[in-house]
Amino acid sequence: MAVPSIVDIIGRPADLSLINIVDVGANPLSGAKGPYQMLVDRGLASLVGFEPDPAAFDRLQAIKGPGERYLPVAVGDGKRHQFRICAMSGMNSLLPPNFDLLNLVHLHGLWAQVRSLVDVDTKRLDDLAEIEAMDYLKIDIQGGEMLVFENAAEKLKDCLVVHTEVMWVPMYVGQPLFSEQELFLRKLGLQVHKFFEMQGHVLQPFAVRGDVHAPLSQVFWADVIFIKDITRLDRLRPVQLLKLAIILHDVYESFDVAHLVLQAYDRASNTALAPIYLAFLTGAAKAA
Repeated sequence: MAVPSIVDIIGRPADLSLINIVDVGANPLSGAKGPYQMLVDRGLASLVGFEPDPAAFDRLQAIKGPGERYLPVAVGDGKRHQFRICAMSGMNSLLPPNFDLLNLVHLHGLWAQVRSLVDVDTKRLDDLAEIEAMDYLKIDIQGGEMLVFENAAEKLKDCLVVHTEVMWVPMYVGQPLFSEQELFLRKLGLQVHKFFEMQGHVLQPFAVRGDVHAPLSQVFWADVIFIKDITRLDRLRPVQLLKLAIILHDVYESFDVAHLVLQAYDRASNTALAPIYLAFLTGAAKAA
C-alpha cells in the first residue's frame, strides 16, 4: 500500500505555503518528469523548470500541468557558451564529451557524438527574476552543476533540498566531480542525506547476463540528495521545517528524518505534529 502524503497524516498547518521547486535541466527523458512531481500534483508545490534543448522544451510544454512553468533558458554563469546537442539528448552539455572514457562503454561514445553546437547566453540563477524563492533544487545538466551552484549562492542559502547528479569519473572534459559539489554545498550548510540512485556501467566487451547496459564494477554517476544540516534545524523558520518534512516524506520516504524535522517544528510552533506522525508510522509498521 502506498504511503499517504504527510499532510494527509498530520493535516495541513495554516502557516504552510507552496514549496518552490526549481528544475535546472528539466529534459523529460523517457517521458518522465522529476522525482518531485507528486508534490506539484498534490497542490503542495509550484515548479519553474529550465531546458535549453528546443526539442526537450517542446516536449515539456506539451505535457506540463497546473503549477508548472518552463523556460527555454540555459542556466550557468551569465556568459555565452557553446551548448552541445548530442546524438542522445540525455548527453547534451556545455562541456565536451570525454571520449577517452565514453568509448570504453557500450554505445556511450555513439550517444555522445555532437550533432550541433549552439551558442547560448546563460543566465545566473541569482539573477533570474522568475525565481522569487527556491526551497528545492533539482539539477541534472551533464557536468555543469558547479557552474550553476557558484552563481546561485544567494538562492542556495535558503534552499532546503538539493537533488543533484554527481559523477565519480569525468564523462565530460573538465567536469567537476562529486567531491567538488559536496565541498561547495557543505559550506552553504547542506549535507549529504542519501543516494537516490547509483549507476555503473559494464565496460566493453563484457555484458551482464547479456545486458550491455547493466552495471558490473565501475561506478559512473549517482543522484545525491543534500539537505539542511539536521543538527542545526533550530536555524530554520517554522514554514521551512514544514516544507522540509513534506519533501523528505513524500518524495524520499525518509521517515525518521521527517520526524526529527517535525519535532523541531513542534518546538518552534508549540504544536504536537510529531507524535501524530510517529503514531501513524508505528501503526503502519505493525499492520505491514
